[in-house]
Amino acid sequence: MNPDTMTNRTFAEIEIGEKASLIRTLKPLDIQLFATLSGDLNPTHLDEKFARQHQAGQRVGHSMWAASLLSGLFGCQLPGPGSVFAAQSFRYLRPVYLNDTLTLTAEATVGGAGILFELAPGLKLTFRDAVRLMIVISDNTATNLVIDRLGADAVNERMDALGFPQTRLMRKVMGGGDSRAGLDPANKRFGLGVSTPREMVTLLERLEKGEIVSKEASAEMIAILKRQQFHDGIGRTLIGVAIANKVGALDRLRSDVAIVYSDRGRIAMAITVDDLPEIVWNAENPGLLMLSRLSLALQSGLAAPP
Repeated sequence: MNPDTMTNRTFAEIEIGEKASLIRTLKPLDIQLFATLSGDLNPTHLDEKFARQHQAGQRVGHSMWAASLLSGLFGCQLPGPGSVFAAQSFRYLRPVYLNDTLTLTAEATVGGAGILFELAPGLKLTFRDAVRLMIVISDNTATNLVIDRLGADAVNERMDALGFPQTRLMRKVMGGGDSRAGLDPANKRFGLGVSTPREMVTLLERLEKGEIVSKEASAEMIAILKRQQFHDGIGRTLIGVAIANKVGALDRLRSDVAIVYSDRGRIAMAITVDDLPEIVWNAENPGLLMLSRLSLALQSGLAAPP
């Protein structure tokens, strides 16, 4: 890379899924220079005769030489100039021998909620697995995989076909992959997407009636929603009551849509609490407490007479 042509970018300009690679071949001069800089003069790196008697059978490169290449990849390509290398974790699986060629690849992934970003790269998931992770534990990486597979515009076209014109997928989690709706300047204030309580309740009602795709598909979707693991809003104080729900959260917003299977009937509800006065990322968030109280009021007011 030419230092004269390097440019820096903000994190907002880096799209999820963007990749950069660096290819390096280990040469004798690399070993000599790294030994000098690091002070690691272990003869397994520097002395061919000694190294032949070692278990490796020949001279090997310093393990930290390979790890140090990441600094150039991160600092010059992705994220690029201006970034600071904060931490790394790796395991030494095999030696790097003279004239071995290494290919290092960095990929921008999404953190936040979920588990996939904690796992090693290369994991293969079925589409159904990604959908389950997206719903059951709100996995951001899985959500983006699903959006990549379907396409944001295709999702919006399906919402139109189902009669939900106010429900729009704007872009992937943390940005990138904008739909046509997401590119509309009027929608820049929204994050992942936007909907209305009425459309969400109607969607839940039609799922429960088996009217979305097919009875079998609707039943499977409801079953996945019932396994959703976050119940700090709707369902917070309910014990032994089945709930099919999906939560959402921003710094100053909490949202929950659910079917509550109470002993006095099935009740669909969609509640959003916005403009919260402070940012609190725990179960005692005032918005979650309000969601719980409002859901109890709805259950009391909408349930069938005893």
